[in-house]
Amino acid sequence: MLAKVISSAVLGIDAYLVEVEADISPALPLFVTVGLPDGAVREAKERVQAAIKNSEFMYPSKKITINLAPADVRKEGSGFDLPMAIGILAATGQVLREDFSDYVLVGELSLDGQLKPIHGILPIALHALAQKKKGIIVPRDNACEAAIASGLNVYPVSALADAVKFLEDGNSVEPFTVDINAIFSAALHYPVDFTDVKGQQMAKRALEVAAAGGHNVIMIGPPGSGKTMLARRFPTILPDMSLPEALETTKIHSVSGNLPPGAALIATRPFRAPHHTISNAGLVGGGSTPRPGEVSLAHNGVLFLDEMPEFNKDVLEVLRQPMEDGHVTIARAAQSLTFPARFALIGAMNPCPCGFFGSSLHECTCTPQKITAYMAKISGPLLDRIDIHIEVPAVKFKELSGEEAGEPSDLIRARVNRARERQLERFKNEKGVYCNAHMESKHLRAYCPIDNESLDLLRRAITKLGLSARAYDRILKVARTIADLDGTLDIHPQHIAESIQYRNLDRTLWNN
Repeated sequence: MLAKVISSAVLGIDAYLVEVEADISPALPLFVTVGLPDGAVREAKERVQAAIKNSEFMYPSKKITINLAPADVRKEGSGFDLPMAIGILAATGQVLREDFSDYVLVGELSLDGQLKPIHGILPIALHALAQKKKGIIVPRDNACEAAIASGLNVYPVSALADAVKFLEDGNSVEPFTVDINAIFSAALHYPVDFTDVKGQQMAKRALEVAAAGGHNVIMIGPPGSGKTMLARRFPTILPDMSLPEALETTKIHSVSGNLPPGAALIATRPFRAPHHTISNAGLVGGGSTPRPGEVSLAHNGVLFLDEMPEFNKDVLEVLRQPMEDGHVTIARAAQSLTFPARFALIGAMNPCPCGFFGSSLHECTCTPQKITAYMAKISGPLLDRIDIHIEVPAVKFKELSGEEAGEPSDLIRARVNRARERQLERFKNEKGVYCNAHMESKHLRAYCPIDNESLDLLRRAITKLGLSARAYDRILKVARTIADLDGTLDIHPQHIAESIQYRNLDRTLWNN
């Protein structure tokens, strides 16, 4: 006998439907899975056999053939356990139902027939909704995440027997529903705040400008000056996350298995801080079946690279494409996948290997050759893609011991939101441009006109500092953002002057 059950799998960060066909034929007992299964799918036969027996169903002593269609796409993961088991029970007449096409079934089976959660349930549920399926049957621990796909009936089950009973009577399990707005509001909370940061007014102003325009930042300063503390609080002043952004971010983290336990939706900006020993594949994604890397996990959020020169130079260079394009493409012989990777890069570094070059409090022990080699680890093309360079000096004792709290993140974020609203209105007819950092040369000509005084100031700065053409564009973009924070339509000389100030490292370090 033959039975067909609908399941789903994830390719990249999007899902596709998989038809699970179960055929029982009179031959020597054998379990065969075809349709490009990976190791986890091939091992399903042991879990399915034990789960069927321990759920008090009859396991057929015949040849069982499982086909996963489409057969030309590699299937991976343990989510096919449940549909395989249901297919076998249906083919042997133990499930009193003929048509399973209205439901998508996913779930991993334990040996006693209980269902365990799987990764990537949100994109699966969203695809089932798009395909107009009647409902999706998922493990109970996945129900809250699946229910984010508003409009789709989500049926949580705890065991194989529960799934069989529901498929037979259709009313033994109530659809699971959630209040998306309530979940979104409850998840919109950051554990840190800018009030914790004392001193560093210039650095905080630069980070506010970066947040308002979507600019990348590199901070340079001695150990203990607060670079990491500032970076960890940077997401708290970024614009409020929209629900579509939250859904896209949650999809990436769900597929990667990085969704926090019990969380159904990521409503705060992600903050990723990989160690400097990370590989190319770990940073941008990879593997035989490509998986998202840190740049994609930081999508809609912040990628923080602490001690930037300690990263392998080749690893840093692979950042150039996602920083420019907002996505990363991973090509393999069998397939090519594209992952979103629009993030704000925050880099931090010491001024030299010992960390005290230019300090008036500690003597630097590094030779000029060591300092030059240390700085050369960050290439010019990569540095040109970073809009804002800021120095973070050591905090004075008077500022550390003071009782005055810093400005809270909420107030800074309110100004950032207003600046972003001006940019969204400005770029409403521009495809793919949502903030000043996304502007290209044609947009600079249209939206960043400057007067003669500003032009002369810019010309003198470019000539003296020896900046590249890309740096010229960066200065105009940052100046446009500063004007947006001031609420002015035109870019004034003071905006250009402040923007030039944020290229200070070009003069003090790279061009020495």
